[in-house]
Amino acid sequence: MSQSQTARPTKAPHHKRPDYERVVITGMGAITPVGNDLDTIWTNLASGTSGITALPEFAGFDMSEFRSRIVGLIKDFDAKEFLNPKEIRRFDEFMHYAQVASAQALFHAGLIDDIKGDSLPVNVDSERFGVVMGSGIGGLNTIENGRDVIRQSGAKKVSPFIIPGSIVNMPAGLIAIRHNLKGANLATATACTTSTHAIGLGARLIAYGDLDAVLVGGSEKASTPLGMAGFGAMHALSTRNDEPTKASRPFDKDRDGFVLGDGAGAMVLESLAHAKARGATILAEVVGFGMSDDASHITAPPTDGNGARRAMANALMDGGISPSDVGYINAHGTSTPAGDVAESCAIESLFGKNILVSSTKSMTGHLLGSAGVVEAIFTVLALQNQLLPPTINLDNPDPACTLDYIPHTARVVQNVNYAISNSFGFGGTNGSLVFGRWQD
Repeated sequence: MSQSQTARPTKAPHHKRPDYERVVITGMGAITPVGNDLDTIWTNLASGTSGITALPEFAGFDMSEFRSRIVGLIKDFDAKEFLNPKEIRRFDEFMHYAQVASAQALFHAGLIDDIKGDSLPVNVDSERFGVVMGSGIGGLNTIENGRDVIRQSGAKKVSPFIIPGSIVNMPAGLIAIRHNLKGANLATATACTTSTHAIGLGARLIAYGDLDAVLVGGSEKASTPLGMAGFGAMHALSTRNDEPTKASRPFDKDRDGFVLGDGAGAMVLESLAHAKARGATILAEVVGFGMSDDASHITAPPTDGNGARRAMANALMDGGISPSDVGYINAHGTSTPAGDVAESCAIESLFGKNILVSSTKSMTGHLLGSAGVVEAIFTVLALQNQLLPPTINLDNPDPACTLDYIPHTARVVQNVNYAISNSFGFGGTNGSLVFGRWQD
């Protein structure tokens, strides 16, 4: 680790609307390219270990035709350890990830006794417990395979589960059924901002008093032939195929696009009163949530990052804190030429040059609809450990990106009490979350 850095002291939470319920995080779970449990994930993040590898061949496809052949794959994950064979067969892989990450989060929160089994009801009032779980794309592999069945065997051979097995809202439905969650059941689908919006929406359901607890998150499995070919056709993906671990290089002048990643993440949010009443361990607080829209282009942000800036400013306003209170930002930082510059401009215009920033996508790749929640989990772990994960592969900083991006090596800090996690998606949809370090 580099020499300890003392950040600006930050004040205690001051909420603009004290009549609203405070929202805390009591459980987290994730399936990611850098690990499938919190301990492994944090060890790899703190050491700057990449989870990006060469893509295995797609059966029946000439791999040389794919511009990008690298991906942040999930490793050492066997759905059979957690789900029954019928579920595995009927539902797309992104739903498998979502169910397991959610069970991890509920177990971490002390709300279920195991993460394996067909029925794992939570041990609190299920009618006051909801789900907001999204996906940017959904069951792309199931849809592709269904079209192949029609071409090869005819329409009558298509599975009756192709629709429920691929639609974006089904992870929330499966999770609610498995855990007997009878509150709101919602799905977000806002591209790469999907699960950031899920967290924000879930937090507001609690803050407004509609629910006591919400399981929030997102899941994605887009490393399919159509997913890789589609993003490749946009020239959005890195083509550094011979150096997978060096391909995702946010804020570096030699970056050439993002690396697609798979995975899922989930958080248990509760009202502070509910968490304290049941004796839960509180991990962090959801202090603020902000949204905005670029309204400028289907894929490219405005060059000055105005939309990103407004999302962050709205999150600060929601939490009743100032830019000087924030000690760290987990950037959207996709490793695209335009996106990294726009976000850097937005951050600098709001926080100045001294803010500490890193992009964990340098290690995981871009998990699309699950990126927001996975990176929110990383941000909470950073606050808990007072250790900020690095941006790896930042060998030659882009002159247009002038902030401290914590290159190569994790940064030990002191008194970082507030951190932001950013997500920005196709269509100009933006979301930012402010998390507060929990100190009793």
